[in-house]
This record gives sequence, C-alpha cells and structure tokens, in this order.
Amino acid sequence: MAGAYDDRNGKIWMDGKLVEWREANVHILTHALHYASSVFEGERCYSGKIFKGHEHSLRLIESARLLDMKSPYTAEEIDAAKTAVLEANGFKDAYVRAVMWRGSGEDMGVSARRNPVRMAIAAWEWGSYYGDAKWQGAKLDIAKWKRPSPETIPTAAKAAGLYMICTMSKHAAEEKGCSDALFMDWEGYVAEATGANIFFVKDGEVHTPLADRFLNGITRQTVVQMLKDSGTTVHERRIKPEELDGFQECFLTGTAAEVTPVGQIGDWHFQVGDTTRKIAEDYEKLVRA
Repeated sequence: MAGAYDDRNGKIWMDGKLVEWREANVHILTHALHYASSVFEGERCYSGKIFKGHEHSLRLIESARLLDMKSPYTAEEIDAAKTAVLEANGFKDAYVRAVMWRGSGEDMGVSARRNPVRMAIAAWEWGSYYGDAKWQGAKLDIAKWKRPSPETIPTAAKAAGLYMICTMSKHAAEEKGCSDALFMDWEGYVAEATGANIFFVKDGEVHTPLADRFLNGITRQTVVQMLKDSGTTVHERRIKPEELDGFQECFLTGTAAEVTPVGQIGDWHFQVGDTTRKIAEDYEKLVRA
C-alpha cells in the first residue's frame, strides 16, 4: 500500500464499524481540528500480534480522561477493534493508529460538553521510523522549544496538541540534515526527542531522564525493565546538557522508533556500542516472541 494517506484501498474502523478507507472522514467543524481535543496511540503489530496492545488501549482511555473526555469504549472493545482492522486489511506486520477526539456537535467554542467523543483506528505497513539511521546512528538537532512544565499541560496524556512543537522542531531538524530533535525541559534538563524517549550509556550503566514531566513511553518502560532484568544499572534522573559530553552511547525508544541508536546530538558524538546493540536485539526478540 502506498500513496497519500487519504487515498488508499482498505478499511478503517470508525465509531464502531469498518468503513472504506477513503470514506473515513470528519466534518470541517470537528472540535478537535480547531481546539486540539484529541488523543491518540501508536502501536506496532509483529507477526499478527500487537505489542502491549492492551496497555496502549488503557493509556488511550486515560489520555482522554485527562482531557476531560469519557471514552465511549472499554479497553477490551478497543482491543477487539484493532484486531478487526488488522484482519480486514490482511496485515501481520503493521503500525496501528488509534485516535479519539471531540467531534462536531452543538458546541463550536472552547467548551464542547455537548459534542460526541468519537474514535477511529487505522493500520498501515510502515518500516523503520528513522530509515537508514536505524543502525548507523541517528543525527539529532537540539530543539529551540522547551518541554513545558506539568503545571501548564497534562504531560501524562498522549494528546495531539502536545505534538505541535514536535512537528516544528522536527521540521527544523530535517532542514539541517538531522533525523530528529532533542528537547530540554523548561528548567533546562534533557527531556526527550519529538516522538521518542532517550537513553545514554556510560561505563556500562544506563542513564535516562526521569519521566515525570513528559510522556513515560510504554517502550521506555519496557526497555528500562529489560535492562534491569539483565543486570544493567539504570539511573532515572535529571540530566544536564553538559553531561552529554561524558556519555559513550545513546539511543532512542518508542513504538515507531523501537530502539534506535543515536550517533550525534548537536556537537556531541556517540558510538553505536555493545549496550545499545544488545538492548535493540533483545527488544526485537521480545516483540516477536
């Protein structure tokens, strides 16, 4: 399947039923389009099984709650809908996108209590998020924007509006020949990339920013546990930018990114070393187990 995302053959699950791909549309006065009242999940299906699909469904519902939206579906119903989408499109290995949003209704201002909460699930075949950088080591820019304080946004929600600065930062990075951008938080500590969490390696020990002020990714949590189970020391803490000079390895984690080595961030360089290679290989085995 190729071409524009709105012009493909296939099925998309929408509000409880499968519809033709090209007919999965919403009205121009959809509240989410104007006010970012939307949450979503990105998931990968390996050999017919979505990795941690139920955890993603639960997080979608929680993200909606944090945006004052009540999910019209249970996690189990969402799980079943994702399976239906994969089967309808004949996919065994695919990326799955579930999205929940406030639709069009009686309200068209900031308040939208009378508008229905709607949901859709699509899936498509999608290779490595960073392309050739997967094993060569991605090159990252440093974003000019900062991750905001948890007092200003619901940091635990995977909400569409929180990705506005991600798109802007990724565009700026790509213009410089980079794959992605690294955010600092509002206090100046290392935070995350535009769509992935970040890890560093020094003398065989792993350091990663404490995920209490940005989304604690499901892949991040998985990798932290895998590292601990393997006997690797993991430090979850505040990391200052000047510390990057002392780290030997760096990698990103995320559903789309999986485990991707980083070769450069700004003027800092890293090697694709043993720790990074092993966790990437172990993660690949886990998701296909």
